[in-house]
Amino acid sequence: MPSSGVLVSFSAATIVLVMLPGPNLLFIVGSGIGGGRRAALASAVGVELGTLVHVAAAAAGLSAILQSSAVAFSTIKYLGVVYLVYLGIQALRATPDDHEQGRAAAPQATSRILARGLVVNVLNPKVALFFLAFLPQFIDAHGGSATQQILALGSVFFVIALTIDLIYAIGSGTLGRWLSRRPRLFRHQERVAGVVYLGLAAFAATQGGHKAATT
Repeated sequence: MPSSGVLVSFSAATIVLVMLPGPNLLFIVGSGIGGGRRAALASAVGVELGTLVHVAAAAAGLSAILQSSAVAFSTIKYLGVVYLVYLGIQALRATPDDHEQGRAAAPQATSRILARGLVVNVLNPKVALFFLAFLPQFIDAHGGSATQQILALGSVFFVIALTIDLIYAIGSGTLGRWLSRRPRLFRHQERVAGVVYLGLAAFAATQGGHKAATT
């Protein structure tokens, strides 16, 4: 297990990195503006469930495969881009009636949003590569199982990232709810969310190379 000193330094570095605006935060904000606080909270939880997938993959060595294979990196990257473009187009095509139907089926809609957040994060290869570049700096070769250390540090990252994402979700969700109470502004909600999704897709598509990612 990592020492207390390592956990403190890792936590401090994680807070700084997670607070930097990145693809996942854009997705959460877009969900909040388009669907309100519940949608934003669901997207935040979904995104961080995706983080757990990356932690498990890092422990299993999948991140190393992504780093060494340009084909695997590009495939996952552009699958994520295509999915974000799909979300953007769906949001831009949404109507007030669609929105009301979504509210009537809240549990199902929430589960779909949560799943979208998970998929967006899992299909973001920069997050996997972030764990490959970031976590090893805090692994002690003489501190026991590397896998256990990765899982421990990944759990710390998950808790910190989820907390920060929920703060962003509450803020963006409040904005979305405020807009929903103003019918004349409603038609702009989904458009803003669609633009955010498409902007996220463009951001992901133009980021080349194997660099560390932000959430």
